[in-house]
Amino acid sequence: MSAPAPSPLAIVDAEPLPRQEEVLTEAALAFVAELHRRFTPRRDELLARRAERRAEIARTSTLGFLPETAAIRADDSWRVAPAPDALNDRRVEITGPTDRKMTINALNSGAKVWLADFEDASAPTWENVVLGQVNLSDAYTRNIDFTDAKSGKSYALKADEELATVVMRPRGWHLNERHLVDADGTPVPGALVDFGLYFFHNVQRLLDLGKGPYFYLPKTESHLEARLWNEVFVFAQEYCGIPQGTVRATVLIETITAAYEMEEILYELRDHASGLNAGRWDYLFSIVKNFRDGGARFVLPDRNAVTMTAPFMRAYTELLVRTCHKRGAHAIGGMAAFIPSRRDAEVNKVAFEKVRADKDREAGDGFDGSWVAHPDLVPIAMESFDKVLGDKPNQKDRLREDVDVKAADLIAVDSLDAKPTYAGLVNAVQVGIRYIEAWLRGMGAVAIFNLMEDAATAEISRSQIWQWINAEVVLDNGEQVTADLARKVAAEELANIRAEIGDEAFTAGNWQQAHDLLLTVSLDEDYADFLTLPAYEQLKG
Repeated sequence: MSAPAPSPLAIVDAEPLPRQEEVLTEAALAFVAELHRRFTPRRDELLARRAERRAEIARTSTLGFLPETAAIRADDSWRVAPAPDALNDRRVEITGPTDRKMTINALNSGAKVWLADFEDASAPTWENVVLGQVNLSDAYTRNIDFTDAKSGKSYALKADEELATVVMRPRGWHLNERHLVDADGTPVPGALVDFGLYFFHNVQRLLDLGKGPYFYLPKTESHLEARLWNEVFVFAQEYCGIPQGTVRATVLIETITAAYEMEEILYELRDHASGLNAGRWDYLFSIVKNFRDGGARFVLPDRNAVTMTAPFMRAYTELLVRTCHKRGAHAIGGMAAFIPSRRDAEVNKVAFEKVRADKDREAGDGFDGSWVAHPDLVPIAMESFDKVLGDKPNQKDRLREDVDVKAADLIAVDSLDAKPTYAGLVNAVQVGIRYIEAWLRGMGAVAIFNLMEDAATAEISRSQIWQWINAEVVLDNGEQVTADLARKVAAEELANIRAEIGDEAFTAGNWQQAHDLLLTVSLDEDYADFLTLPAYEQLKG
């Protein structure tokens, strides 16, 4: 018996957008509806499993490699599928949202890859969700010339052979798309909306360009979640009549639980796997979230004191490189988030040296590529990897068999000497309020204090405030972190912002709302799994 026809999807509580009919076609929505019907129930089970696993971590304060998948790790015979030509050289990748100007600038940046972001660098307004799809389709058909209304500056694509390869990042499994619901009023997971619309409209265009539908998979917490993505890929390729293995996926290892399942994640996706990526802020956020009641030994210091050279972070990155290269996959390093200043050459000089040192370390450790947030950083990162790679597209032949990471090494947070400081608390509040305010205006990538910040920044900021309060941390100035102290710092920051931007701009913004939301997720005894869940309820559009 054939499968029932997919339930029609309804667009709810959304103002009509220009050109939305090009994206929200009947055929595309039927495809998304079928993805929803087939895969959302399993998604829901896996989200429930996350909660069960978190409860187990709360009980034991430990994690380990899975005994039930030991045979996969021990089997040296399997490899992921060979990389397609368009994804074989990934030495520099630029990241950013899919607004029209960013789309052109990222594709023209000189980077090998552009991470086109529908996730942490994009606030999921309906306009961002739909018009981001329009912009990517226009890029593939070269219909994306753009003139900035304020500056009058025009932007256009370079020749096809000079453009970065697009790797699109859909939303994580935990987020729903409230504007697209089934006949029962159940919202479709944002991941399936982003993936489904992009795949349906662009897979043939990409193949015609000699590329393919490539994805970054965020917030993965287990190999079972990777298995679900693999099932989505298999079905999507079958539905559209595309050869199996056309899709390629790079998984962000940005949760502590996924760090213990890297090989299993690659195994589940092996016909579609391209590599793994080592992030930073989301990874630290995940450690705090999972071990938030584990006592003093899991208390993180100021976020900027936790560099990638911290022993437990080095264990994570070295294990990732070894795991990827053992299985023939790319290992992609972390973000250089610095935004160059147009006014302060000295600030740029110091920051560029830090970026260069960071990228030299990654290339020297065996990574095949790395991320930057701004086009001006592309040449710096490129130089670091060119020195190591030369004419080779990658260094997957560097197996890093010298690396031997034990389970305890990944959670040895107390191996770091740094301690929480009052300045660190102030910075967490400052960045949290400023980021959330912009997010509530529909901006997901925000320049704050010369750094490009996204949702992961706000997550680690509010998580540290929560952790320091609940662990009764005493700061370097002798003050204990309490809810009252957090409120005092937040009130001072709000007053500082008003003085900085003036009453009119302050009133026109979402500053009080952002302040209140930061305090809610930082002070509530019931820790919210993701800041973006309560924030989405307040997001307009």
